[in-house]
Amino acid sequence: MRLAVIGPGAVGGTVAAWLAQNPAHEVVVCARTAFDRLEVETPGGPLSAAPRVLTAPDQATPVDWALIATKTYDAAATGAWLARLVGPATRVAVLQNGVEHVERFTPYLDPTRITPAVVDIPAERAVPGRIRQRRDGSILVPQGPAGEAFVALFAGAPIAVSTTADLKTAAWRKLALNCAGAVSALTLKPSGVARREPIAAIMRALVGECVAVGRAEGADLPDDLAEAVVAGYRAGPGDSINSLHADRAAGRPMELDARNGVIIRRGAAHGIATPVNAMIVALLEAAAA
Repeated sequence: MRLAVIGPGAVGGTVAAWLAQNPAHEVVVCARTAFDRLEVETPGGPLSAAPRVLTAPDQATPVDWALIATKTYDAAATGAWLARLVGPATRVAVLQNGVEHVERFTPYLDPTRITPAVVDIPAERAVPGRIRQRRDGSILVPQGPAGEAFVALFAGAPIAVSTTADLKTAAWRKLALNCAGAVSALTLKPSGVARREPIAAIMRALVGECVAVGRAEGADLPDDLAEAVVAGYRAGPGDSINSLHADRAAGRPMELDARNGVIIRRGAAHGIATPVNAMIVALLEAAAA
């Protein structure tokens, strides 16, 4: 299989390194900046791979699978890569945050060719090609032939990749986790900040709004999800830094719309108030400006 991973950040780089361990795969990485190899510190030890690195779309040719792991606000730049990578039989998987995986790329692709993927792989990139993977993690894709073909790509890898009959619920569950992480971006404190009860209360409020909107969208979300999210942050490594926090600290654009803004937008469409998410977004936008 010829595979292309667009966006070798923390998640994309980790996925590319694991896929490259399979000798049946030919992996290329589509990046802004060239690097020599991928070095991932995984829970099971160091992992190394040397996929071919492309730095311009005109270097690309069609592949069997294109895996999109770019930031959500980079859809237009990703579209330029897709124009060269996607051939008549190419399948495309979107490994991004949020709940709008398909909608984000319909300007560039027939939506029936898109496989949305809900990714939970805690990882941090120090510099291009150097990544710390904190947990093996998981990826969920919809049931069906495309989902099953995607799962087969990861045969032998420790990442738990599987299909689900209800990807919408999985995506909103992941969004609940991500929206709470905005407090780390605002305070510039790692996830251990959740152990402070006043911060945990804000996180519960953020998730509570997400649950209300997700249910209106058709997701099956439990009543105790907010408490479970806080418990998860508290039980994890206290020094873990999520991507929103990392991006703000580095002065890069943030995925605010995909992680919190979408809750506000979809909430407004259903007549559901989301004041805590709106406050977090307004404060982070002001801080970034």
